Amino acid sequence: MNSVTLKKIDESNFLDCFALKLGPGREEYVSHPIRSLAQAYVYYHQCTPFGVYDGDQMVGYLMVIYDYDEQTYNLWHLMIDESRQGRGYGRAAVIAALDYIRTKPFGSSNRVLLTCNPENRVAWGLYKALGFTGSGRADDEETELEYTV
Repeated sequence: MNSVTLKKIDESNFLDCFALKLGPGREEYVSHPIRSLAQAYVYYHQCTPFGVYDGDQMVGYLMVIYDYDEQTYNLWHLMIDESRQGRGYGRAAVIAALDYIRTKPFGSSNRVLLTCNPENRVAWGLYKALGFTGSGRADDEETELEYTV
């Protein structure tokens, strides 16, 4: 997956982002990109929305947001288009997001958090394989995982 890159969502590619499709039953685990981009707009001073690209084709979406109160980075709303799942794009996207976070775009924290429903077995397995561990916190059906860059 050497060709996977993250590109900021802007006026040139937001419609491509809106066209991404969640797989059947996935909406219980992942927000649609339209909702996510609305959140990115509201939190613009602490959030970067990215398209996940294979070459020049957008195959997914994720957001990096900084929590100034907790001084932590958070990965939000990772999704890969239903037609591109199972090809390693999610793994490549998380690795690229962690590389971005290492540049400290919003603050000096080394702590990265995300939430995941353990029943979302593919995502859960991915995060665990990349070294995320339980933080000890959970809300509703989601468990918080953490990683140190």
